[in-house]
Amino acid sequence: MDSTDIDAVREKGKRGRKRKEKVAAEAEVEAREAAENSGGLRMRGKQHHHQQQSTIDDKYIQWKSLVPVLYDWLANHNLLWPSLSCRWGPQLEQGSYKNRHRLYVSEQTDGSVPNTLVIANCEVVKPRVAAAEHISQFNEEARSPFVKKYKTIIHPGEVNRIRELPQNNQIVATHTDSPDVLIWDIEAQPNRHAVLGSAPSRPNLILVGHQDNAEFALAMSPAEPYVLSGGKDKTVVLWSIHDHISAASSDLLTNKSQGSEPIIKQDGETPSVGPRGVFEGHEDTVEDVQFCPKSSQEFCSVGDDSCLMLWDARTGSSPVVKVEKAHDADLHCVDWNPFEGNYILTGSADNSVRMFDRRNLTSAGVGVPVYIFEGHKAAVLCVQWSPQNPTVFGSAAEDGLLNIWDYDKVGTKKERGTRTPSSPPGLFFQHAGHRDKVVDFHWNAYDPWTIVSVSDDCDSSGGGGTLQIWRMSDLIYRPEEEVLAELEQFKSHVITCAKETRDTTAA
Repeated sequence: MDSTDIDAVREKGKRGRKRKEKVAAEAEVEAREAAENSGGLRMRGKQHHHQQQSTIDDKYIQWKSLVPVLYDWLANHNLLWPSLSCRWGPQLEQGSYKNRHRLYVSEQTDGSVPNTLVIANCEVVKPRVAAAEHISQFNEEARSPFVKKYKTIIHPGEVNRIRELPQNNQIVATHTDSPDVLIWDIEAQPNRHAVLGSAPSRPNLILVGHQDNAEFALAMSPAEPYVLSGGKDKTVVLWSIHDHISAASSDLLTNKSQGSEPIIKQDGETPSVGPRGVFEGHEDTVEDVQFCPKSSQEFCSVGDDSCLMLWDARTGSSPVVKVEKAHDADLHCVDWNPFEGNYILTGSADNSVRMFDRRNLTSAGVGVPVYIFEGHKAAVLCVQWSPQNPTVFGSAAEDGLLNIWDYDKVGTKKERGTRTPSSPPGLFFQHAGHRDKVVDFHWNAYDPWTIVSVSDDCDSSGGGGTLQIWRMSDLIYRPEEEVLAELEQFKSHVITCAKETRDTTAA
């Protein structure tokens, strides 16, 4: 890949939807170019886009016909407005056939109504309960009966990213097009009706410290109530919200209670918190950050400078390790393995996912990944390790696909014997239910193998988005011996039933 190709990838791979102020300018440039080129180049561009969309539509039709075979359960929920982020909240109730969960989803509007943070109650059907014919019979334009809106928060600006506090996931942080991080106590916030002219909801806490907009890079520590952010000012900023948890609600912080008492002190004006540290080292926008699972003082970051950086707040404000050229283009996302603390995933505009081992990150300053996973045909926007399986992870991209990988199967005889020749090593499931770029997804920590994913459908349908909650069939990921034994037992059962039917008919 030469420098011209890299520049093209960088330009194409910028995160998120186009900013509104850019759209008008780009439209003007496109109109001028169309006039200058007498429509020839523009027509070829339209034809290319049409062909690309036709490919996605064909793949979607094929996927939908296979839903009863591939999935244990699936719910499709049409969104009036695109969502750039989705996260699971707490599990609310366990039932005989389904469990109830909180779900956090953003709504990015066109300005005719306010942008909102939506809190929904979601019914997740338990494994091997849903009938195959039911999960495949859904209307793409309809809302799912399994997803019910519970509360609406009017957000001051677009909701680009949502992250929940691991110590109590009814507290969430959001990123918008501003330098601040907003903290929300979901249960304490009043339900609002989003109409044009409505005043924004007041966050319970504001984290200040960035000098320019911080739009996407956001994380919360599993070890302590610390928040991490990155932005256009090229910095990584660390805060602690622990001092602002009220003493009376200390039990709520550890999920010992689920009352409605405010968790974060808020008397009069919204309090703001300054940073514990500001960390400098990136040379371009910081696109994503992540904590080390066992430490609130160790974290990593990636950015548009193609660098992966590891930090330790105890040693100063400079990176402990700087991995240059971690990818061949901008880095969009990063995640740290919650079981094996040495493994870090990165996703990039070069369409690949790379796994790094922090014990051996570089050679002559250049990134040396343990493995490069190549299964996407467009920029990777999100990567995330499974919360239950230490070798399994997912990746979502602008090609409309959400791939599920198992690095433990890369290069093994078993993996080579079961996958098709064209299937990338380690890839064992491909979710093709979205017809446009998959901008975010989240594994459910309470219901294993259950995933929520969202796509921004503006390019394919001109507006709106799609939210899907799904769980692949356990025949796909269970040990091969178990699956074969079950299928053999099922085969014997079918033969026995057929024989009994024939005997009854003969009699």
